[in-house]
Amino acid sequence: MKKLDAVTFGEAMAMFIANQPGALHEVEQFTRELAGAETNVAIGLARLGLKSGYASKVGNDSFGRFIVERLKSESVDTDHIFTDERYPTGFQLKSKVTTGDPEVEYFRKGSAASHLSIEDFNEEYFQHANLLHMTGIPLALSEETRAFSKHVQSFMKKNGRPISFDTNLRPTLWKSKAEMVEQINEVAFGSDYVLPGITEGEILTGDKEPRDIASFYLEKGVKLVVIKLGAEGAFYKSTDEEGTVPGFKVEKVVDSVGAGDGFAVGVISGIIEGLPIREAVLRGNAIGALAVQSPGDNDGYPTKNQLQEFITKGVN
Repeated sequence: MKKLDAVTFGEAMAMFIANQPGALHEVEQFTRELAGAETNVAIGLARLGLKSGYASKVGNDSFGRFIVERLKSESVDTDHIFTDERYPTGFQLKSKVTTGDPEVEYFRKGSAASHLSIEDFNEEYFQHANLLHMTGIPLALSEETRAFSKHVQSFMKKNGRPISFDTNLRPTLWKSKAEMVEQINEVAFGSDYVLPGITEGEILTGDKEPRDIASFYLEKGVKLVVIKLGAEGAFYKSTDEEGTVPGFKVEKVVDSVGAGDGFAVGVISGIIEGLPIREAVLRGNAIGALAVQSPGDNDGYPTKNQLQEFITKGVN
């Protein structure tokens, strides 16, 4: 079994990006790509030279085969992606925009990934990973994926592995706001590093100030909280230090989707490599800035050399 620097899991989808601006029903041509918050993170870490693994289920269909082959082409380990003969692979449509956020339509209900369950858990696979990265999305997909998520977290915690958690709220997937807040916070409290956006933090804690949001989680035993502040950068607070790291100037935002996942890649990779917290957060800001300047969810994620060059130019 291969040793992995980090492992993550979730739902990967085929994505069709409109080739021209306009309402989705008016678009005639699309470009196929890969979508999924956790796949973005796995790909981002691999591009930085780290060994990343991704666990999921796909259908026995062309979308499923496309996902597996695409991840392999990015050097992501796919040994824990299983093919389900009963359910299909999900997909989505994404509009092309010149400003603002794109329109996204999902076709994922009842997908193979939404049936990922505890019975699919391969203990040996996760045991060979040095860090677990989670997001709040699998918690919302189904009772099965929620149980799988908590089982994985419990296993990794018992085995002394650090856990990073991007809250990644998807209100439309939840029965109620109250259920979302309760379930997301339960997993956050069991994590070492929590990475919410400022608006997400307010929803989850009731606090508006980054310092108060961070303190809410630190008081529950979390070691580090890093809060995304958009163009302003990010605020971080641990048991020992806190600070704000400014963002990088971006001339034009092409597509904001994937920026948060790119931010997670920067912070996680920094933690894995033992960088000081501030440098890890700086990496997060840099990859987030690169991500918004390209149309695909992870097209802008850099190699390690590209990342260092961008940071050097931005800081100087």
